[in-house]
Amino acid sequence: MFFFPAIDLKDGACVRLKLGLMEEATVFNTDPAAQAAAFAAAGAEWIHVVDLNGAFAGKPVNAAAVESILNAVSVPVQLGGGIRDLATIESWLDRGVRRVILGTVALKDPELVKDACRRFPGRVAVGIDAKGGKVAVEGWAETADITVLDLARKFEDAGVAALIYTDIDRDGVLAGPNVAATAALAAAIRIPVIASGGVSSLDDLRALKTVPGLEGVISGRALYDGRIDLAAAIALLKGCGSC
Repeated sequence: MFFFPAIDLKDGACVRLKLGLMEEATVFNTDPAAQAAAFAAAGAEWIHVVDLNGAFAGKPVNAAAVESILNAVSVPVQLGGGIRDLATIESWLDRGVRRVILGTVALKDPELVKDACRRFPGRVAVGIDAKGGKVAVEGWAETADITVLDLARKFEDAGVAALIYTDIDRDGVLAGPNVAATAALAAAIRIPVIASGGVSSLDDLRALKTVPGLEGVISGRALYDGRIDLAAAIALLKGCGSC
């Protein structure tokens, strides 16, 4: 199981939001490349990057910051936020992103997601963000009348590399992950699930580690404020018996 340290980009800086609200952003580092390099030096095997401005704008906004991250590390990077057409998908993959994350477009144009999976096998993930059990899109500004599971099932046979499930009600508040909802989703679909939102301690990771079908866990704020040591988190999810 992988641990994905998160870099959320707002106005070129590394931030964390509270409950998905852009006005509740805390800046943790103004140098995204240095932050990514620090994560890689600590043993990160993946880095999770989100262009928050892009998620609201519907197109890449923090491209310069993303490119600085790609130039700073050799570990694979998965990127989401404002990626809503094949040209943008192809552009990011060509520039070195290992895996793109499609969120809003997964709800609004599922056929595009399926087409992207055919064109770029193993390099397309779907991000499903939940608020009150329903799917939230457009940078979490809108909630759709469809459940997480109903949307996930649209992509069962599409070749999606992973499904990134974020519980917005837990995100950035260090309240602990929604283990029950994550486990229910992972049990109901064949796509590997990556859990996100609320992870604040090694105990949270131990709880998630017991969930079958989970590929990994994303965390950001708990790393930045020192609640989770990255090396310890990686070791725990990799199977360290004494962790």
